Order: sequence, then C-alpha cells, then structure tokens
Amino acid sequence: MSPLRYELVFSDATGAAQDAVVVERTHSTGSGGHPVYTDTTGIIRAEISDRGEVRVLASGGHQQPAQSVVARPLPDADPKAPGTPGDPAGSAA
Repeated sequence: MSPLRYELVFSDATGAAQDAVVVERTHSTGSGGHPVYTDTTGIIRAEISDRGEVRVLASGGHQQPAQSVVARPLPDADPKAPGTPGDPAGSAA
C-alpha cells in the first residue's frame, strides 16, 4: 500500500536551490493508475508510483512542468495526536 503522505522536494536545474512541500494521498488516481497526492492548497498535485516516481500534474494555467522532483515518504500521522483530524480536541481553535 502507498504511504499516506510524502514530502516533495523540488530542485532547480543546478540542484543548489530546493523547495519542499508535504502532500497527502487523495481518493483519485492518475493516468498511470497510481494515487494522486495534493498539498493543503490544492495547487501542488502529483501522481506518485509505488517506486517513488513522481509526475507533477497541472492544477491551473500557466504552470511549468517541474523538472527535478524527489518524493520522500513520511510516516503516517498519529490519529490521536493533538491538532489532527482524528483528535476531537484537535479541531477546536
């Protein structure tokens, strides 16, 4: 089974600059049949294979395809941890 969350690391052409974003699995699958993951804003969408291959999906116009993206699996969130959806007190703000 695929992880619930990944950290996507985007690198520039030289590999010197990096940005990272956490994405969570959705109920959708991509054209390759693999799960689609998205960040909290819905702007970053990616299909990630069981071998960690990443295909970033366009979520709007004027986006340029990412050239170098690495997916790092993250441990599943503890459903009882404060602030998580499974925690009754976590949604109180």
